[in-house]
Amino acid sequence: MSNQNQQVIILREDTERSRGRDAQRNNIMAAIVISEAVKSALGPKGMDKMMVDSFGDVTVTNDGATILKEMDVAHPAAKMVIQVSKTVDSEVGDGTTTAAILTGNLLKEAEKLLDQNIHPTTIISGYRKATERALSVIGEVSEKVDPADALFRKTLMDVAMTTMSSKFVANYSQELAKLVVDAILEVSKDRQGDEDIDMDNIPRQKQKGLPVSDTELVHGIVLDKEIVHPGMPLKVEGAKILLLESPIEVTKTEFDAKISITDPMAMQSFLVEEENMLKDMVKKIVESGANVVIAQKGIDDVAQHYLAKNGIMAVRRIKKSDIERLHKATGAQIVSKLQNLTAADLGKAKSVAQKEVGEDKMLFIEGTPHTSVATIIVRGGTNHIVDEVDRALNDALYVVRDVVIHPEISYGGGALACEISMNLRDFASNLEGREQYAVNAFADAVEGLPTTLAENAGLDPIDILVALRAAHAEGKATYGVNIGKGKVGDMKSARVVESSLVNKQIVMSAAEAAQMILKIDDVISSKGGGGGGMGGMPGGPGGMDDEE
Repeated sequence: MSNQNQQVIILREDTERSRGRDAQRNNIMAAIVISEAVKSALGPKGMDKMMVDSFGDVTVTNDGATILKEMDVAHPAAKMVIQVSKTVDSEVGDGTTTAAILTGNLLKEAEKLLDQNIHPTTIISGYRKATERALSVIGEVSEKVDPADALFRKTLMDVAMTTMSSKFVANYSQELAKLVVDAILEVSKDRQGDEDIDMDNIPRQKQKGLPVSDTELVHGIVLDKEIVHPGMPLKVEGAKILLLESPIEVTKTEFDAKISITDPMAMQSFLVEEENMLKDMVKKIVESGANVVIAQKGIDDVAQHYLAKNGIMAVRRIKKSDIERLHKATGAQIVSKLQNLTAADLGKAKSVAQKEVGEDKMLFIEGTPHTSVATIIVRGGTNHIVDEVDRALNDALYVVRDVVIHPEISYGGGALACEISMNLRDFASNLEGREQYAVNAFADAVEGLPTTLAENAGLDPIDILVALRAAHAEGKATYGVNIGKGKVGDMKSARVVESSLVNKQIVMSAAEAAQMILKIDDVISSKGGGGGGMGGMPGGPGGMDDEE
């Protein structure tokens, strides 16, 4: 008996499958849609996006990582592009928009080659060679900067200002760049050799209600807490700090208990005993020599009274991350039980003081003897502005850190992209076979970055591209799009400076994501798994409602 016509069901009934060219087309389309969503945010004249989440919370930003993080996408290929942005953000702090756009450009150019029946593995091979060549070009055209040079600080300022030129805070970039550079140099002075800079040592406290220009740097740690008792000193010089993990309270039993009291005197004895226990706790703190108590948990009202009587400043309910930061900075041990407290457990600081910041009161711990810490108090008129200033500072801090750790710079405005593109075309002419098409496609994708910059600035992209190619053909490797003047100019003299490390990360991450998406020719999706089906994401032809 023949089984040739018998139907065999392998996949579940609610599973969808897309194969071959259809799968590739769907994946590429989804990735391109994500790329197009952030395209208009690139550069100093880039536009902002308003993101509204399911709770109605609004985020207004042009930061690529934030835009993509807030998007609720379903298509797996789109998620891969978002992952590229997250990787760039976590590794180098900036370049997230550029990475997403470059990923989309690479896939767009690859689709043209697929339509010409060039095999995906040939394109991937060409892209791999082009990536290696692009990274070597970045290394060749980058300038090394000497941290011992008197101009090093000026270079760091230029890097920070370039990063913030495309943000909401562009008008305040000079003042904020100074804060950023001061903060990085402060925490990096204890650094040994190639050791990384711990960015946890530059916490940021947000404060709305004041202008952005009032953003300030504090050489120490700022806690968004106020002293627990009005009788306590508002400032302590030569602070001896106790970091307490346990509460200064009478601990309750772990099981439910009921105490029956028939005699009023027994009740009084019970209350007196409780007070004595709190007194003993405070006595232990006084004997240790501590004059500042920073508690992770609560402090009983009675304990507050006795602490104040002994001239001890105290704050409570401090975040664990702040306690750990104080431990590193002041040298204080984190004490779990007051019975074990000794003078050796205390940390030091030159001063601990409560100060008014806007309408709030905050605790300033300055002059820490161990790890250097610098806190930035971020200010703005509204929560939305404060959040955007905070994002801009975060990017600038990471990029300045990148240059301190890897002191190499390149020039922006599309200058580096144009140089890479020109080198790749020369490189492609020496290749045999169809791989040269892929390398040329990579060159076109990279060249799309200065084109996008020009478009976003309202310039004619074709005129700009022709002028850029002519300048680079003459050996003017630092020429890019001068957005302010609306024409091609020397980015070195305009001081549009970028970290070479950021540019390397952008190229690597975008190329890897594009290659991975191109290699997929079969997508099996279960409807129950939230895969978004094969047609892409909900809404719009590529799976997302238009952002523009």
